[in-house]
Amino acid sequence: MLKHIIMWRIKDNVHGLSKFESAIKMKDALEGLVGIITEIKTLEVGININDSDSAYDIVLFSEFEDKSGLEAYKIHPQHMKVVELAKTIVSERAVVDYIV
Repeated sequence: MLKHIIMWRIKDNVHGLSKFESAIKMKDALEGLVGIITEIKTLEVGININDSDSAYDIVLFSEFEDKSGLEAYKIHPQHMKVVELAKTIVSERAVVDYIV
């Protein structure tokens, strides 16, 4: 099983939305991929409640059968729409992929 984790810092006041509103929009878009991209085995999105300066605003935890499943997810047209959204609202990103 391959675990795919991404954390993002969100810009404030993009398209008239607060940081929290943008995080909700990103969460909804990511969760909307479940059932559409069959390679997704598990997908969970969390919005941060920690007010530390070192905290990220939103996190994605997802699982795929293997690396080829993750690669299929990455290039899926519906995922690419989420990537385009992220490009407009994200200021920073961190990612970890690992196999268990």
